This record gives sequence, structure tokens and C-alpha cells, in this order.
Amino acid sequence: MFIDITSELESALIDLTLPTWKLDGPALAASTMEEYRTELASCPQFAETATTLRRALTAKDGGYAVLRLGRLAKALGADDDSFLRLATGFAAEVAVPFSPFPRWPLWKDIGVKVDKDPGKSSGIGYNAFHMDLVNGTLPPDYTTLLCVRPDPLGGGPSILSDAHAAVARLSEDHRALLAESGYHYGTFYDLHSVGEEYKPFPILDGDRGEGFVRFTAKMLERSELGQEHADAARALAEELVRGQVSFMLQAGDYLIVNQRRFLHGREALQSGQADIPAEDRRLLLQLFLRAASGTGSAA
Repeated sequence: MFIDITSELESALIDLTLPTWKLDGPALAASTMEEYRTELASCPQFAETATTLRRALTAKDGGYAVLRLGRLAKALGADDDSFLRLATGFAAEVAVPFSPFPRWPLWKDIGVKVDKDPGKSSGIGYNAFHMDLVNGTLPPDYTTLLCVRPDPLGGGPSILSDAHAAVARLSEDHRALLAESGYHYGTFYDLHSVGEEYKPFPILDGDRGEGFVRFTAKMLERSELGQEHADAARALAEELVRGQVSFMLQAGDYLIVNQRRFLHGREALQSGQADIPAEDRRLLLQLFLRAASGTGSAA
């Protein structure tokens, strides 16, 4: 769902100055969340917009939303602290913002590095469907991406797919294999607030239709999986692609994904990235959210 905000709300937000946030460990402090909520609630149509956002993320047929903040970004500057505080305020209406990376601030830069593994988030190639922090026992309930600059060459559309709908299209045999603890991927270090390393793990983790689908397509190439488990994961990857939606994020667009429902990725960036100065390449800012109850519902 794409959510536009009214011109009246935009005008109020442009004139609003939210204070610098405070952290409680890795998470946005409760005092800051309350202060932001109080200030934003005074803006016309903010409460209605926040309700629409939460419903888009948690309704039975929902799971992701793009909040269109482009005119705000243009007025304030997409990388300006005042705009980032407004985006954080919207995020705090969904769940508790936090950073699982001690070496990074609350928002993590995802730029473009031409010498990086092309399949990584900061690479230039196809970034296949995945769940963030897939191998933590307590992965973020939501992953969010704020677009500061799209690819100036026009590539890199975001892709999303309903993970549970993809699973439902699989055979019962494949679903049974995906529910077994036969999968592993990646490393696990220098992290906090995402539990312990989960290895091995089931792809289908929790109640059908509600639990995480712990999948990353990279496990098919970079993890040694048993043949039957690999075949089941490959079948899931194909269904995710079959059911995907694709769209281009523009400057100021704020994508929020409920990780209990949708997986995400990105198509390849347009060729010629090495010819673009690093400071002009695509730039996203990433923020993770933890639902207060740990169930994916709003804070």
C-alpha cells in the first residue's frame, strides 16, 4: 500500500521541530517515543495517517506500506536531521525503533559500493528475497528503508512477496521439509537485541500464517543444505518470485515491511555505477522495529 499524506499535514510537519532522540541501550527511549507522539498528535490528520499505516502493516491482507514523504524530503532535505526525526516519529507509531548493530547509530546507511559482493544490500546486483537477521532467535518484527536518493540511472526497484501465500502454494511434502530444522545461513557476531544465533533453524518458524518464514535465497548458494531441504527451499524461492510485486522508491519514500508476512529484496541497479560519484549513488537508510508484544502488532 502506498500512503500519501495531506498537504495540511505536510505543512504542519514542515513547521514542526522534534527534539533530538535519546536511546535506551539499542532502542529509542520511551521518553522520546512519548514526546514525539505528543508533538505529532497535534498535527492535523496525523492520527488518521498513523492508523492507516498500522492497518496496512497488520491487516489480514496487508504486510507492507510505503509512506510517501517526498514533498517533506524536498522541503527539509532527505538527509536532514529534522526529516529523519519525523520519519522516526512515524516508525514509532508502528513499533519500537532499535538498532541491532552496536557499531551503527539508530539508522544504518545502505549506499552503493561497486567493489562489494553484487548480491549484498550495498552491492550493485540482484538482491534476492530474504528476511533480515534471519539467523537470530529474535529477528526484528519490521524492517524499514528510507530512500534518500534513488539510483540516478533508474535501476534497483524494490521487490516484495507475501511469504505465507508463497508457502501455501507449495506441496505438503515441501512444507513439511521447510518446517524441519535443516537450514542455516551466515554468521552471527557483534549483534544485540536479536537473541542468540539460531542454527540450524526451520524456514517455517511458528504458527502457519503468522510465524516468521525464515528464508534467504542466499542460503541456496552459500550454505551446505541437504538435497531434499534445498529442493524445498528452491521451490519456495520460485513461488516468491512468482508472487512478487515491484516498485521504484523515490526520494522521501519510506518502506516498512512486516517481516512476519513479507520478504523483500531488490532488482539490480542500472549498469554504469562506477561512473557515478559515490556521493551521488543510490542511498537508503535502514531502521529496524520491535513490536511491543513480539507478535508483529503495533507498539
